[in-house]
Amino acid sequence: MFQLLKRRDSRFRVTPGTTLKNDLTGEVVYIPPQDGREIEAAMAALERFINIDELSPLDPLIRMALIHHQFESIHPFPDGNGRIGRILNVLYLTRSGLLEIPVLYLSRHISRTKAEYYRLLQGVRTSGDWEAWVLYILAAVAETAQTTLVLVEGVRSQMASVKKRLRADLPAIYSQDLLNNLFRHPYTRIEFVEKDLAVTRQTAAKYLDRLATHGFVTKQRSGRSNYYVNTALVRLFLDLSGTP
Repeated sequence: MFQLLKRRDSRFRVTPGTTLKNDLTGEVVYIPPQDGREIEAAMAALERFINIDELSPLDPLIRMALIHHQFESIHPFPDGNGRIGRILNVLYLTRSGLLEIPVLYLSRHISRTKAEYYRLLQGVRTSGDWEAWVLYILAAVAETAQTTLVLVEGVRSQMASVKKRLRADLPAIYSQDLLNNLFRHPYTRIEFVEKDLAVTRQTAAKYLDRLATHGFVTKQRSGRSNYYVNTALVRLFLDLSGTP
C-alpha cells in the first residue's frame, strides 16, 4: 500500500531521527521505534495479531482499535502512516466479515476530530488509557456507519432516477455501462466513457455532450480537458460532509 500511494519502491524506515511533533508548538510528543530491526519485529508481531483474530475473544471492532493504535505508534514508514492506518481499518473490518466491501469512510470522522484523535492516541502511550481510545473508535464507527448508509441509499436512489430519465429521454445512448460510468466518480471524461463503453472517442464525446444538454451532467472545461460533473452526486457528498 505504501509503495502504491507513494509510487516509489520504499520499505520500512531504516534511518533514525523520526519524531512526532505538535503541529502548533513544534514540541516533540512521541518518538516511535528508531531501529530498523525493531520496526520489523514490531510489524511482524502486529501482523500475527491481525491474523489470529479467530482465536481472540475480543470483538473485531475493539481489535481494529488496538491494531490502528499499534500501527500508528510503530509508525513504520517515513510518511503516509496516517492514510495507510486508516486504510487498514476498513480492510480489517472487511476481512473480519463486518463489511462486504471497504466502504466505511472513517477518515472523515478522524479528520474532523483530529485534536481528540491525537490526544487519545497519546493518552494510551503516556498513561495506558486504552478505554478512552477504544470508545473513541467505536463512536467513530457508529457515526460513520450511519452516514455511510445514508450515502449508499442516496446513490442508489439517484441511480434509479437517472436510469429512468435516461431510458425516457435518451434511449438511443442508454446502457447500464453508461449509467455506471456516471456514478463511478463525481465526474467523468471522454476517455473514461471511451474505455468503459468500448466506443470511439468521437462517440464518447457525443454521448457526454448529449447528457450535458439534457441536464444529466454539467460540462466544465479546465485547461485542455472537458469534465462532465455529476452535480447531484457531488451535492450528496457535500450535504453529508456539511459543506455549504
